[in-house]
Amino acid sequence: MKNLRACLQNRPADRLLVAPGVYDMVSARIADRMGFDLLYMTGFGVVASHLGLPDAGLASYRDMVDRVAALAGGTDTPMIADGDTGYGGLLNVQYTVRGYEKAGAAGIQLEDQEYPKKCGHTPGRRVVAAEEMVEKIKVAVESRTSPDFLIVARSDARGATGSVEEAIRRGRMYAAAGADILFIESPESEAEMQAICRELKGTPLLVNMVEGGRTPVLPPEQLAAMGYTLAIYPVSALLAATTAMEASYRHLREHGTMIGSETPLYPFKEMTRLMGFEAVWAFDRTHAK
Repeated sequence: MKNLRACLQNRPADRLLVAPGVYDMVSARIADRMGFDLLYMTGFGVVASHLGLPDAGLASYRDMVDRVAALAGGTDTPMIADGDTGYGGLLNVQYTVRGYEKAGAAGIQLEDQEYPKKCGHTPGRRVVAAEEMVEKIKVAVESRTSPDFLIVARSDARGATGSVEEAIRRGRMYAAAGADILFIESPESEAEMQAICRELKGTPLLVNMVEGGRTPVLPPEQLAAMGYTLAIYPVSALLAATTAMEASYRHLREHGTMIGSETPLYPFKEMTRLMGFEAVWAFDRTHAK
């Protein structure tokens, strides 16, 4: 397994680990070549690109674990994978953790929302009792086969209840239950972010940087100084790619050609290399009759 625990332990204390969001094999292969410490399989991006649906509890365990296997199998960088609420009760959590670990993820993110969950930077979220989430974390810890498969416990209590204090209280409970990383979703000010880091010091903390979302997007140096360990950028590449695709399609629709388009195009030769055509050509040279 690609070792995420070693990545956390070997991190200089003043350096933030940055994880780009990956959502399909093109984004995963590009990010994998960039030298990031870890990747983040974004549920928002996977559900959008794979199913064309909102991240609102509509994707099944099978939809997601198949994506985990594809993305982890095609990359070398450790990857945290979004596991939503565990897709049901405690038995489902056990099955999900074992499935994600077997599929090649280095860690799984589980959240304390009611099912069906909703994207963390959208309205209408509701959370289960903290004690219910504690049991899920304990089952997740028991279910993994390797201690190097990390459990990321996410709380949406700030958005659901309006109270960062409640989110912090839950964070303490989740750490005590065995979570390896705490993820307090969508604090809405720098002061709230500082309170989270101050009150939950001692457990690695993850912060979600969503451009246009509820949390201030801050420089990595400032996040590290606050006390965050890692930052995920789940939709940055997806938003950029969507902008480029929309501009390309608009130009093609209006002009019937890409001649004159101001949208940069990835070189076709590089795209064939990214997708592994060179291995196909080498195979053909050896075996084609």
